[in-house]
Amino acid sequence: MAKTEEQEIASFGLIGKNISYSFSKAYFNNKFTSMNLVNCSYENFDLSKIEELPALIKKHNTLKGLNVTIPYKEAIIPYLDRLNKKAERIGAVNTIKFTKDGLKGYNTDVYGFKKSFQPFIKKWHSKALILGTGGASKAVAFVLNELGISFKYVSRNPKGDQIGYTELNKKIIRSHNVIINCTPLGTFPDIEAKPNIPYEFLTSNHLLFDLIYNPVKTAFLLSGERKGAIICNGAKMLELQAEKAWRIWNS
Repeated sequence: MAKTEEQEIASFGLIGKNISYSFSKAYFNNKFTSMNLVNCSYENFDLSKIEELPALIKKHNTLKGLNVTIPYKEAIIPYLDRLNKKAERIGAVNTIKFTKDGLKGYNTDVYGFKKSFQPFIKKWHSKALILGTGGASKAVAFVLNELGISFKYVSRNPKGDQIGYTELNKKIIRSHNVIINCTPLGTFPDIEAKPNIPYEFLTSNHLLFDLIYNPVKTAFLLSGERKGAIICNGAKMLELQAEKAWRIWNS
């Protein structure tokens, strides 16, 4: 931030539900300390429903930016005045900037996922399964389209061309050697939980990516690792999307 901005109180925060576990608060407050931004702060805003957002914004009049997490990445859109073109195409928002023209929504998950996912891709990684259909999955689908990797959504309640977990079999698992968990299953403290897929059909040709970062190795990733699959969690993605959000707030 510029010197003039350093002197004014600037608060930021995370919108979500049951987010006491979140990495964002500690990450940004540590960042502010390291940058000697003594008038900057970041806090969690745990909303039981998205309708509480206007009152929150009215109460916290020093807000300059917000991050958005489960389950509000899509539900928050009607409360925004404008969308960045990419966020509009994706249909999900995880970063909000307070501007003179109102609230503007962005999606930095796309940047974070692409940068953290690309180094693990091998030439045979051409077809993917996306587990879950929430806001984060939309950013993942956007990136897979950009990379030319075809995909199918897997849902507990499949619609359209989505498939259900009970449909997953050896043929589908073996032909889709990228599997990305976009569900919250396995997040601390419920670390034994994992998506209900037939892990016995995984091979060393598979790449398993979990958007969860706590624990470092979820039950989903551990199941893949036992089969020799390449695995990666969401820690790097989170750092990258957070830094992108910071640049947006200061642009």
